[in-house]
Amino acid sequence: MTISREVIEVDDATIIERSLNEPEVFAVLFDRHAPLLHRYVTRRLGPGEAEDVVADTFLAAFQRRGDYDRGRSDARPWLYGIASNVIGKRRRTETNLYRAYIRSGVHPAEIPGLQVEDGINTLAVNRPLARALLGLKRADRDVLLLVAWAELSYQEVADALAIPPGTVASRLNRARLQIRQVLNQEERGE
Repeated sequence: MTISREVIEVDDATIIERSLNEPEVFAVLFDRHAPLLHRYVTRRLGPGEAEDVVADTFLAAFQRRGDYDRGRSDARPWLYGIASNVIGKRRRTETNLYRAYIRSGVHPAEIPGLQVEDGINTLAVNRPLARALLGLKRADRDVLLLVAWAELSYQEVADALAIPPGTVASRLNRARLQIRQVLNQEERGE
């Protein structure tokens, strides 16, 4: 079945609602959000895990689409929340990625033959920053990276992680302070 242009141009909530009766319409949501979600997951876990995490995220989203709050026109926070949970189940992979990067100085997305993600030269390829990220509590790291890499607003992060916006602000503040401390120690050679 071909998905009409009309369906492609509606908001995410409408697509999700329509997919309850026409499951194939959910593919529009995948096409719309999978590339950026893949980029985010690649930065967190490396390219080897990204495909699986994105697939698991959309599978979970599809299975739970009946519970989606259709008052929210943008599904990005919901999808990033699901992805954060899937990433959390692969915490060891994320930790190993940071440790390998700290040792080698090469982020997996920079390995020859692999496509380099846009913006990968920002947070992901800075060894001291990788060390600082490794030292963060998972909850603080999730908030920081959803703001920095997924470019979600505080409210979107709150929606994604099902926490109050004030908690987002405090976790983000704590993460930024800890990152600054580690980077300042690195700079001073401590």
